Amino acid sequence: MSTLILALVAGGAVGLALGALGGGGSVLAVPALIYLLGFSPAAATTAGLLIVTATSATALYAHARAGHVRWKAGALFAAAGLLPAAAAGAAAARLPQPLLTAAFGAVAAVAALRMLRPADGTVVRDVAGVRPGRAAGAGAGLGALTGLLGVGGGFLAVPALVTVLAFEMQAAVGTSLLVITANSLASLTLRGASASALDWAVIAPFTAGAVLGAWDGKRLAGKVSGSLLQRVFAVVLLAVAAFMLADAVA
Repeated sequence: MSTLILALVAGGAVGLALGALGGGGSVLAVPALIYLLGFSPAAATTAGLLIVTATSATALYAHARAGHVRWKAGALFAAAGLLPAAAAGAAAARLPQPLLTAAFGAVAAVAALRMLRPADGTVVRDVAGVRPGRAAGAGAGLGALTGLLGVGGGFLAVPALVTVLAFEMQAAVGTSLLVITANSLASLTLRGASASALDWAVIAPFTAGAVLGAWDGKRLAGKVSGSLLQRVFAVVLLAVAAFMLADAVA
């Protein structure tokens, strides 16, 4: 399979996950860039952020039109993570790659297991019911992990919005895209110089496939129940976590 076709197919899978689940884009993009397309880990994390920024912005527009974005809580959640994301991104350059990979896998596994726990039935249906302190605290923690691990953070944002703020799944998916876009842009501010050295002949078709896949993912999200999406999301996270942890200790 040619590099162009491989990039399009991999991008489509990333976009489908991001559009349907509100996360998982970087979780899939970074391993695909490293293991399928030959990027170095450092280049893959920067390229992954570029791809997920473009894709999440596209998916955000689609979810916003459907009324699935809670702008007030999402903006507070995202704003709280901007400075931590930038600071952690600077710190990540000084840490060993195996340590970051292991941390990535461990955090993904914890998030997945939390998503698989039975829901307690508490759902916030009014934005006024969201506590600003909880949103800001969770957003700051998410931003720091986003900058540290070089991912958009959707695989953490969705569980946080569901479990910490008690959003229903569709609202969590839509709102997480706002958080992903903001955190990815903040992380990229400290990676701008490295972006110019990336292989854009691969990144461009990968991004195109991801953007198209995001629209299909949005349609899928409208046809599948939130609980099923949550379980699928958690299973994908567990699989990725196991792979990355195995790679870190190999």
